Amino acid sequence: MSVLFEVAGLCFAYPRRPPVLTDATMTLAAGERLAITGPNGAGKSTLMQILVGLLTPQAGRIVAFGAERRVEADFQEVRRRAGYVFQDPDDQLFCPTVAEDVAFGPLNLGLSRAEALAVVDQVLARVGLEGFRDRITHKLSGGEKRLVSLACVLAMEPEVLLLDEPTNALDEDTTARLSEILRGLPQAMIVISHDPHFRRRIATRTLRLQQGRLVTPQPVCRHAGMGA
Repeated sequence: MSVLFEVAGLCFAYPRRPPVLTDATMTLAAGERLAITGPNGAGKSTLMQILVGLLTPQAGRIVAFGAERRVEADFQEVRRRAGYVFQDPDDQLFCPTVAEDVAFGPLNLGLSRAEALAVVDQVLARVGLEGFRDRITHKLSGGEKRLVSLACVLAMEPEVLLLDEPTNALDEDTTARLSEILRGLPQAMIVISHDPHFRRRIATRTLRLQQGRLVTPQPVCRHAGMGA
């Protein structure tokens, strides 16, 4: 099984703040859906941004798609092959209509307008938003924006999906719908999530980020109370 991401010994600290990553190490293999959990402020989103070169660690090694990545030019290829779905859809959606947002990536890859619109229809159908092509983006519900953000990333045909708290502020029905969509996709995934039910639905493996390191969560043992 091929390894898509491999990071070792990552260390990162924001200026004038304690380190958030200290020797963080992990791998993502093809076909895996890796969930990452941990307390607020543990560095989960920081780790995700390092994987695509949006932040630079102070130490550590990043190998993505079989090549070590060090400088911005290296990460340009990574960002083409790994689709990043931000925690807040409003950080990702910036065009007036759904079609324009979803077509933006394919058009920048050199597709014609007709080809890009065909991709729009395909990915909107994949996420259950048929007929949304001409909807005004800022008038969508939170759940609809989340699904459009996913469609924007899928339109680029990435090999890996990176999702930062994809169920944040979603109701139960939309969360279940998103779970089924993700389970049906062929891409490997790294998913940051605080939601244990969501993680159980989609993850093939879970790591916990704590004290700057990624560890396998230990099962919780429950002991029956002692009688009198």
